[in-house]
Amino acid sequence: MAASNPFPLSKEALLACYRTMRTIREFEDRLHVDFSRGDIPGFVHLYAGEEASAVGILTHLGDGDRIASTHRGHGHCIAKGVDVVEMMKEIYGKKGGCGNGKGGSMHIADLSKGMMGANGILGAGAPLICGAALAAKFRKKNEVGICFVGDGASNQGTFLESLNLAAVWNLPVIFVVENNGYAESTSRDYATAVNSYVDRASGFGIPGITVDGTDFLAVYEAAGEVIKRAREGGGPSLLECKMVRFHGHFEGDAQTYRAPGEIEDVRVNHDCLKKFSAHVVSAGVISSDELAAIDKTVLALIEDSVQQAKAAPLPTLADLTTDVYVNY
Repeated sequence: MAASNPFPLSKEALLACYRTMRTIREFEDRLHVDFSRGDIPGFVHLYAGEEASAVGILTHLGDGDRIASTHRGHGHCIAKGVDVVEMMKEIYGKKGGCGNGKGGSMHIADLSKGMMGANGILGAGAPLICGAALAAKFRKKNEVGICFVGDGASNQGTFLESLNLAAVWNLPVIFVVENNGYAESTSRDYATAVNSYVDRASGFGIPGITVDGTDFLAVYEAAGEVIKRAREGGGPSLLECKMVRFHGHFEGDAQTYRAPGEIEDVRVNHDCLKKFSAHVVSAGVISSDELAAIDKTVLALIEDSVQQAKAAPLPTLADLTTDVYVNY
């Protein structure tokens, strides 16, 4: 007889969430390898290690809900449903990419999925998501906006001003601080005056929750609470996800600012995919073989996306002046 399911998601939903987290991990790990080979142009910031945050939060959203991302946006894109092949083509600078190869890693967007874009300007997504949330409020479709920021962006004036604006206008928006401990190479303990980002929210009369960002189920439940509140007219919230990143701030980062053994400890003891697997397998809800089958499928997907990206044509000179303006 099958074990009873103690989780807030069905077995099928848990498998889907694992697939998305694994897709993010393999996508990022492949970029790590291909960038080091010199195959990828531009700059790349990897999300590996932080998958439980993106998937735990965005699983609650539909295409009508909007998100604003960061320079470390691949995981948010995949969790929001952006096509992996189109993303890979974009990162390779090829036609057929999300921006036809002209935006690259930090400018992936897909408005059809509610993905307003990754953003290379720290904190720039916060005022954008206030606009999206204001539009959602007027449309009265119970849609929400999610803004992701990191440790560095949390200290930007645009972020703090957006907290105030969201509170004053009672917007259906959730500000997610993905606290991986570093603003680029600067420890948050050195450059941030508060012990918890929730303290920032309280200064604007906004409720906040701190959660273990490496625990998918904890993130999922906390996100569900604040998203439900926003949909029902309860206004903005702040969700702090304490997490880890496996790679450096950017590809090529020597990470000399990290303590000896820190990276090894992070991978062994704070891997959100390992935690997820351990939870569902030990509960008897999902087997190791089922997870391994997903791993195999995802690896094939990522390999296919890379091959398609390499084979795709480059933008031409004529493409230089297209997609510059939007006609409303």
